[in-house]
Amino acid sequence: MPSSLPDVVLWSIPAFVLLTVLEMVSYRLHPDEDSAGYEAKDAATSITMGLGSLVFDALWKIPIVAVYAAIYELTPLRVPVLWWTLPLMLLAQDFFYYWSHRGHHVIRILWACHVVHHSSKKFNLTTALRQPWTTWTVWPFYIPVIACGVHPAALAFCSSANLVYQFWIHTERIGKLPAPIEFVFNTPSHHRVHHASQGSYLDRNFGGILIVWDRLFGSFVPETDACVFGLTKNIDTYNPLRVATHEYAAIARDLRAARSWRERAGRLFRGPGWQPEPARPTAEGAGPRERSGPLQELS
Repeated sequence: MPSSLPDVVLWSIPAFVLLTVLEMVSYRLHPDEDSAGYEAKDAATSITMGLGSLVFDALWKIPIVAVYAAIYELTPLRVPVLWWTLPLMLLAQDFFYYWSHRGHHVIRILWACHVVHHSSKKFNLTTALRQPWTTWTVWPFYIPVIACGVHPAALAFCSSANLVYQFWIHTERIGKLPAPIEFVFNTPSHHRVHHASQGSYLDRNFGGILIVWDRLFGSFVPETDACVFGLTKNIDTYNPLRVATHEYAAIARDLRAARSWRERAGRLFRGPGWQPEPARPTAEGAGPRERSGPLQELS
């Protein structure tokens, strides 16, 4: 990484710890019955998922960096890291983050990775740490950035900055902010909607740093009703391995039960709640109907 770009995640760890402790203390001093608050086992699971993601991400980055480096060497374009190009890189990364995030909600095999982050029924700063262990599905969305001449290390810096920004928006202790901020940036209010499991809130507010992408592409919904966090079908486990893999296991069960290759493709590449259409009756009468698996969770 260019020497001018610090490791923002590493430098932010003390702030993560301090803010989490302050939030915990705030709930002790000023309980709020309308908030999901904290639960010891849930918070421990979220922290464990975060620590595990550091290990697995280090492994997945080896082949990903190799691919990015190859693309960077092949492209004739070069974007230098300067005071005025870095904001443009951050903007580009945030734009493609929006599409990556949206794709991970509407394509089931990608959702199997991202569902981990939505699996808690709580919404606090430890929820931000509940990260997946299978992030190999994210890197293709950023190929255009590398192809435009952005160095892979610069992209990594922008991705880290985006991740650090999103830490503070995982809280119920901050209400709505002034209107200009709410209009442009992703805020706790917007992100509570994203983590809610009500039908009107599902698959909304995908932005990372900016909420303007959601406004531009029709996925924005303001916070009006109280949010119910978690999945539409909660997994009710604190086992980190199950949290990390439960949707992959569900996909495997559905693939085994599928009766056609078309259904198998749907189970992988359609939405998390997709079900095959029932078979039409035969000429002799009502024939057998295609079996449908249990409805999978959306978020």
